[in-house]
Amino acid sequence: MRNFDKLNFITAGMPLRTGKGSYPQAFKVLEDMNLDGMELEFVHGVRMNDDHRKFVKEKSKDFVITAHGPFYINLNSKEEDKIDASVQRIIDTASVASQAGAFSITYHAAFYMGTDKETVYNQVKNQTQRIIDVIEREKINVWIRPETTGKPTQWGDLDEIINLSKDFEKVLPCIDFSHLHARTAGEYNTYDEFSRVVEKVGNEIGQYALENFHGHLAGIEYTAKGERQHLNLEDSDMNYKDLIKVLKEFGVKGALVCESPNIEDDCKLLKDYYNSL
Repeated sequence: MRNFDKLNFITAGMPLRTGKGSYPQAFKVLEDMNLDGMELEFVHGVRMNDDHRKFVKEKSKDFVITAHGPFYINLNSKEEDKIDASVQRIIDTASVASQAGAFSITYHAAFYMGTDKETVYNQVKNQTQRIIDVIEREKINVWIRPETTGKPTQWGDLDEIINLSKDFEKVLPCIDFSHLHARTAGEYNTYDEFSRVVEKVGNEIGQYALENFHGHLAGIEYTAKGERQHLNLEDSDMNYKDLIKVLKEFGVKGALVCESPNIEDDCKLLKDYYNSL
């Protein structure tokens, strides 16, 4: 596992300025903008050819790499074959990401499907055990991170993610601050609330969870039902400045992934603000 000396600001996928270019062009943009890395987006399937894996692995010496698993994951599906496919997609994400030099993967784990929270938690826990068994057997060395989700219909509130991290050594949270904000239709957006989140992660899981951090941030539009869509930071009510202050004051290290539509510009905005403090 990687040891971090700072908080790194990375883009969700290739920067927009990459255009029709590929990974070499993407990393050139990151370098030119003084950004720290990227999250590989496997959201429509885990596909990455050998040359790209080798290239990104080489770049991971100088850049921080994470990966986001496919959207078609539901460890609490009513259909057994969909659960099996979801487990396999997470394992595939971990395997390919690891070969490309990533230190961490994240995914949206499950939907409640009208079932009570405790039953769903146990189901997610059982399926996570299957995933961990395979990645340990195959010596795949990445953190497995269910993400805090943006809608109350999705499994993955802060407590659920923290509890799963306490149940498994290889599991840590991916804290999506925009999702916490949207899921609660406007909470989790003040200095004190951000502080409580970070404190809770450190106290309940351990300091190492703040030194190997993997989080997401973007502007976000939401309704009473939760997340609607990502926005650019300045077009939203997301109080990113206080969040960045909290991350700095708590000495959080690892990766903060910017998921705004204008990926690299907001990523730069966040990094520049962090460095100005």
